[in-house]
Amino acid sequence: MHVSRLAMAIALGSAVPAGAQQADGLALGTLVLEAESDTTLLQDGYVAEAGRDATKVDTPIADIPQAISTITQDQAEDQQPRTLLESLSYSSGASVTNFAFDTRYDAIYLRGFPAYYTGLFRDGLRQVNGPSAWYRNEPYTFEGVSVMKGPASSLYGVSGPGGIVNIVSKRPKEEQFRELKLTTGTDDRAELAFDFTGPLDDDGRLQYRLTGLLRDADTPLDGYKDDKTLIAPALSWQMTDRTRVTFLGEYSKSTVGGTASYYNPSYGEASEIYNGDPDYNDFDQEQYRLGYEIEHELTDTITLRQNLRYSEIDADLEYSGFYDGGSAGLLRYWGHYLEDMEVLAVDTMAEAVFATGAVDHTLVAGIDYSHSDYDAYSVVGYGSAAETDAMDVPYSDGQETDQLGVYLHDQMVAGPWTVFLSGRYDWVDITSRAASGDETDTSDEAFSGRIGASYRINPQLSVFANLSSSFSPNVGVVYDDVTSDESRPAEPTRALQKEIGVKYEVPGTESLITASLFDIAQEDGVVFDTSTGINKQRQLDLRSRGVEIEGQFNFAHGLRVVGSYTYLDMEIEEGAAGTDGNTLSATPNHTASLWGFWEPQTGPLEGFGFGGGLRYVGESWGDDTNTFENDAYVFTDLAMSYDFGQQGFDGVQLQVNVKNVFDETGQTCSAGYCYRYEGRTATASVRYRF
Repeated sequence: MHVSRLAMAIALGSAVPAGAQQADGLALGTLVLEAESDTTLLQDGYVAEAGRDATKVDTPIADIPQAISTITQDQAEDQQPRTLLESLSYSSGASVTNFAFDTRYDAIYLRGFPAYYTGLFRDGLRQVNGPSAWYRNEPYTFEGVSVMKGPASSLYGVSGPGGIVNIVSKRPKEEQFRELKLTTGTDDRAELAFDFTGPLDDDGRLQYRLTGLLRDADTPLDGYKDDKTLIAPALSWQMTDRTRVTFLGEYSKSTVGGTASYYNPSYGEASEIYNGDPDYNDFDQEQYRLGYEIEHELTDTITLRQNLRYSEIDADLEYSGFYDGGSAGLLRYWGHYLEDMEVLAVDTMAEAVFATGAVDHTLVAGIDYSHSDYDAYSVVGYGSAAETDAMDVPYSDGQETDQLGVYLHDQMVAGPWTVFLSGRYDWVDITSRAASGDETDTSDEAFSGRIGASYRINPQLSVFANLSSSFSPNVGVVYDDVTSDESRPAEPTRALQKEIGVKYEVPGTESLITASLFDIAQEDGVVFDTSTGINKQRQLDLRSRGVEIEGQFNFAHGLRVVGSYTYLDMEIEEGAAGTDGNTLSATPNHTASLWGFWEPQTGPLEGFGFGGGLRYVGESWGDDTNTFENDAYVFTDLAMSYDFGQQGFDGVQLQVNVKNVFDETGQTCSAGYCYRYEGRTATASVRYRF
């Protein structure tokens, strides 16, 4: 019994049979093998039809009065993203190039605001990152990524003004699905991945999923690795006809480079000199997560749910760089940074469905709690890598955060109207620990809310509007003067969004086009300042205004398309001296993208697949004082696949993906420090599904 999938199908007004064919399934006789489970995110090809991302209950995306982008399983399989950043590269409002090539962190910006500390969620639970111990998100473990634009604190609590990114983990399936995948590529890439799922007993009440990956790879940067070992088990048990529990786990150990930057010989210029020392360039990270989701239908109209996850990250970063030694020329420094982070998150809620007259209600009430704690240790040496490695690494700082929130959401439907009314109150206690051992206690509490309305003009067209707020205490410390070592705990960030828009489904197609106009005012936001060559956080007030247009399409004859355009005006209302009224650095006014994948259904090309995309990143300022500009860039991606089922080898597919085809390695600058793009890369994979 798939409670969630059935609920979605009912909401959409049509049944969704198990094993329903998707646009790119591999047909083995009458059997279609698909990776996605459709448990919490119902998807078809490139189009997401319904999910829990905006309301924590199953809701058609076309009726949600807020802009949402979703990267489906099929889109990910066609594009083959290597990181979460690449997964979002074709989504409107998402900026993933602020630091050019840097696979160490998922440094995502939404509507101009950083989302990497307060906007990353996994399976509906906040994924708290430490200053450097960020959870690494492997795309092969996803079955979808949803981006809710704008403040989401009214339901999800501590989160940023630009929105949230919710990663949907692969879950057990009712039907058997097995996949083996071998990948090779540029930079000596070698990867083995597997994904097995299906029932464990005769009646299908017990289902499993086991996903794993083993990768050994280099990158264009000398000594910068991209290695990973990962295993992600999952188990789902239909205990009774009304109760289901799903366990989700993951363990991974990875090594990437510790340094991703180039030496800046002058302000606003990245040289060709790579800062990293090939012999001292490892960023080792070990992480795991373990949790459960339990759902119990108390009655035909009341459902209880609880989601819980514990995660832990241990990070060991070895980095280096050059500095100007005057007459001695370029001199090198080395750094060693250690950090451990642990997070417990639990969300308990009740959903009730009832009617008052002509109005149908879906009422959600819940309470969630999270605890996070990190400790960091840091040292910098100027003698040699060996001397630095031998140094004791002293305590640097730490922070313990406890957050408790209660929320209430009423989703009302009356004829063509859908109205959302959400409210939440959060209490947050933070203990910040300094290198000296001194502790600073801070407490914050705040109300956040959302009111939104959607009106269906006809079955294909709806208009929507919302007013929503966010509240987010921040991780770590900030520097009012980034040239000094004096820091303080960050103030909480607050924001208010006004948004209006339309959603349109093209008649005769599976599609969804969303266009929105938004205005977000933020107080005490946190951004990285790299103008000193060392990442430091500072706070400022920002105003984000813009327009977003995005569409996902499943056309006839095997054609799937996704496209987007964003206009963004990101103004610093109150920041560092000389920046008030300026545009925030690394935020272009114009970005656009278009990707398509075509699988001919008949004729001599049947069995082949052809894909291609363009990503445009417009001009932006290289620093917050707006003294120099970043150039505009166009990146081109290509893909081609062949299904060997046409030759009698059912389930076997070859796929080649080339990213940044024209090898663009130019620079981009953020907060005055400049980085370089990766250049052209290519992968070839053989996939066998059986």
